[in-house]
Parts: sequence; structure tokens; C-alpha cells
Amino acid sequence: SIEKIQQKAQEYREIVVKSSETCISDIEIKFKDLNEQINQMQTQNEFNEIDLNYLRNQLIEITEELNNPLKISMKDDSQSFINEILIISSKKSQFNKWKQNALTAAGGNKQGQQLNQCNYPYGIFIDKNKNIFIADRGNHRIVEWKYNARIGQIIAGGNKEGNRMHQLNSPTDVIVDQQNHFIIIADSGNRRVVEWMNQKQQILIHNIHCHGLAMDKHGFLYVSDSEKNEVRRWKMGEYSNGGTVVAGGNGYGGQLNQLCYPTFIFVDEEQSVYVSDGSNHRVMKW
Repeated sequence: SIEKIQQKAQEYREIVVKSSETCISDIEIKFKDLNEQINQMQTQNEFNEIDLNYLRNQLIEITEELNNPLKISMKDDSQSFINEILIISSKKSQFNKWKQNALTAAGGNKQGQQLNQCNYPYGIFIDKNKNIFIADRGNHRIVEWKYNARIGQIIAGGNKEGNRMHQLNSPTDVIVDQQNHFIIIADSGNRRVVEWMNQKQQILIHNIHCHGLAMDKHGFLYVSDSEKNEVRRWKMGEYSNGGTVVAGGNGYGGQLNQLCYPTFIFVDEEQSVYVSDGSNHRVMKW
């Protein structure tokens, strides 16, 4: 019927529009990333032949995509009453597969304590500007690597191992509140969770064998305790009440209501808690 034909035509139109939007979006993302890299290099005043070749190749690749517009082919299915048309796009998202070789984003200059080195890096946090915050455990510090930077900068600790307020002891994780400009650190060796803001420190949670940290969209703080085998949640600013157990808390074990040396954690949009259950060799969702 005419109505069915019109319905099919609308469906295929939407497919073509979506494919075109995907292609354009991919090119825009590549342009934005390339521009950010150039700006970062200009800020640091560091351009070398390798950088220039990389930027040149990226620009050639993007230009080729712009010069080769989206191609659509159609194939009909004569066996159906109203011919089905298969629409095949020659362009698919360029981000559907990973490159075979990675790039070193931080460190990579052997083990050490220089600003271009790391020493057993543990937890990381990536902000909206692609800057990397690293719990540099062996150096007892938190280091920020700006996007595409060659060296990092110490933003917490770095004053040798210790338990004074300006010191850290084997930090295992870090999260950043980009809106309020503070960082929260799992200062594992000192059995405390600390907040650093503009080089001012305060202890948020005492006497906890903290390992992993997470924060949900409502501002609740989650901390894994690898000694009590649990994950607790605190409302921001209310740390004196002991928090609420949201995962584990039923002793050391391998049952579905137990954890065994939980480490890193992640909280999704629905506030489900994912836990790396270390000694149980599994990842749990609560």
C-alpha cells in the first residue's frame, strides 16, 4: 500500500541522515582533537620533526575524508511484497576499532621520580580537557599531566613518604572535582582519605584501608576498604557518620554478598557500583 511505501521511505531517509551525521561528527571530533594538540604544543613551545610529521599526516587523513563524501548504495529484495531496500553506507564511524599501537600518555622514561617519570602508577583520573591525574604510588605523590605534555606537575604530596598533612604514603587512587577545584586522594599507607584544595589539606575519612575512589553524579563519595572487604558511600561534607555500606560488608569471602580485597570501583549513571573483587578474581556489580 501507499502508506507502507511512505513508511519505508521515511525509515530509509532516517538511516541515510544518521549515517551522514556520523561521518560529519567523526570529522569534527578529529578536527577538535588536532586543534587541541596544536594549542598544547604552542603553549609549551615544543615542536619537533616527529610532532610536525604526525600533525601533517593527521591533516592529510582528515582532508581525504572531506574529499570523499558519504556513498550510499541500495539493494532491493524482490521476494517481499513491498521491496525491501538495503542501504549500505561506505562510511562508518572511525572510532569503532582501536589502533594497534598505543601512545605513551605519561611516563615511559623508566622508573624514577623525575617529572617525566612514574613509579608504580595506580589509579588515574581523566578530566574533560583530557588531562591525566595519576596516583604515583611509589613516589608518594599525585601528578597531573596536561594533555599531550612531555612532563607532569606535582599537585599533591611529593614531599617524601610520611603522614604529615603535606605528605602522602603510597596513594592508590585519585578523583577530581572539576567544578569546585579540589582533588580527593586514597592515601592508603596512611589509612585515610584526604582532600587537597589550593595546597590546603584536610582529612575526610580516618582509619580506613582505602584503595579505590569514585563519585556519582549526585556528589556522593564511594570508597573501597580492602581490609573490611566493603565499599561505603558518604554524602559530600558529611564524613563523621561512618557512611553507608553499598557493597560487601559481610566479611571476607566469595559469596555473592561478600568481597575479598576489593580494589578499584566505578559508579554508573544509575548508581550501580562495579567492584574489582581482587582475591575473588572477579568484577562484581551491586
